[in-house]
Amino acid sequence: MRGGKIMAQTSVSIRMDADLKRAFDEFCTEIGMTMTTAFCVFAKTAVRERKIPFEISAERSSDPFYSPSNIQYLEGLKRDIEAGNGHFAEHDLIEAD
Repeated sequence: MRGGKIMAQTSVSIRMDADLKRAFDEFCTEIGMTMTTAFCVFAKTAVRERKIPFEISAERSSDPFYSPSNIQYLEGLKRDIEAGNGHFAEHDLIEAD
């Protein structure tokens, strides 16, 4: 209800993995709400805040580029470059087919 008016309702259909649906339904039951209520809370919050109401990030732990040792190495290179101690070498252009 908004401003004393009953808002028209519509159905939304989504597809998800059956195990995920089952687990989410169990979670919703544990916190005392239905899946429909949970999705409506999500939608209302997203619309009100104009953003996804939680942080979304890529899993980095499986990518060695983001390993703590490589991050430390890259930060060291950055410090060297900023201090004017970067080591750069010219090389021939390598073209790949």
